[in-house]
Amino acid sequence: MKINKLLVGLLTSVTLVAGAAQAAELSVVSGDTGTGLEFLRGQLDKFEADTGHTVTIVPMPSSTTDQFGQYKLWLAAGNTDIDVYQTDVIWAPQLADQFLDLSEAAKDVVGDHFPSIIESQTVDGKLVAMPAFTDAPALFYRKDLLEKYGKDVPATWQELTDTAKEIMDGERADGNPEMWGFVFQGNAYEGLTCDALEWVKSYGGGQIVEADGTISINNPQAAAAIDLAASWIGTISPEGNLAYMEEESRGVWQLGNSVFHRNWPYAYSLGNGEDSPIAGKFDVAPLPAGEGPEARSAATLGGWNVAVSKYSPDPDAAIELALYLSSAEVQKERAILQSNLPTIEALYDDADIAEAQPIIPAWKEIFQNAVPRPSAPTKVKYNEVSSLFWSAVHDTLSGNGTAAENLELLEADLADLKGDAW
Repeated sequence: MKINKLLVGLLTSVTLVAGAAQAAELSVVSGDTGTGLEFLRGQLDKFEADTGHTVTIVPMPSSTTDQFGQYKLWLAAGNTDIDVYQTDVIWAPQLADQFLDLSEAAKDVVGDHFPSIIESQTVDGKLVAMPAFTDAPALFYRKDLLEKYGKDVPATWQELTDTAKEIMDGERADGNPEMWGFVFQGNAYEGLTCDALEWVKSYGGGQIVEADGTISINNPQAAAAIDLAASWIGTISPEGNLAYMEEESRGVWQLGNSVFHRNWPYAYSLGNGEDSPIAGKFDVAPLPAGEGPEARSAATLGGWNVAVSKYSPDPDAAIELALYLSSAEVQKERAILQSNLPTIEALYDDADIAEAQPIIPAWKEIFQNAVPRPSAPTKVKYNEVSSLFWSAVHDTLSGNGTAAENLELLEADLADLKGDAW
């Protein structure tokens, strides 16, 4: 009997030690804006309860440009403190060598995602990140103000310019001196690349660098688009818009001080929150088209993914976390609570999502107008390409040269960067 009790005790001790060994301490980075950080923590709490692992969030700047810079420093140093990275859709070609291949681990679920999004995260046959949500921006507009002034949702950027000015002037005359016509992301960072690519593409001005590697940005259509945007600063957009990122522009919009706003889907649920002054007063539409024979609506393709560092001390647990954060369960909750667009196609027909966020099924039309940034043709040089582009655009918005002058200089800089090949 004593021997049996001793064996039971030893077995119990071994089991406890084995269980403790299986529980990993993980860390994930996040630069989430709005209520995104709170949402992520809630999902991680469930993961911890289900697995026994613990997960720490390492906060990052909200600027994707700053995040990318920090990622490169950490990964180049072989940092073992970060297990899971949240990555922008454009970063896969630049960071692929630093992340684990998730192809085998995700083989049973990759078919549930939009093929184009899986393709965007696959480099040389290696699946470097799992999609968490996709993104395409829209034009947010005050439907109550358009109705008040008898205006339609603008179909072109020139119509937006004219309508924004008329309503802004009218509202200021009615006693709201804080009202502006249009707020967007005008700071010198990746967000401006997204906004400006939409203006340029909507005018038929190309995609900065085309799929075959051709530098296309120096053309009259692109210059016309950017010059129009420059005319907004100080007229329908505040001078401060030159320093706005997503949250600064949303702040002006959500306080009720702008007629139009360009932002990503996350701003929809926040704008309809219980404490929002504009709840129920706005709607969204595809971004306006430009002018000319190739005019169209264009929305920059966004989206975020989860990747596992090859330097993670607990790769199996980290992969488990990445698969969880990209799962249908989490994507459904993210869609309902955060109005983020799923990458899992079946969720667009989910009744719970449609009831909670009726805008998500309707966002398919916006998603169909999505335009990729030129990260695929420019590969590891994309970040420098984008920086040169947003700098040229920001100079133009700031009144430092015309678009034609700045795009000519940009073309020369891009040619130098390209050399014989990207």
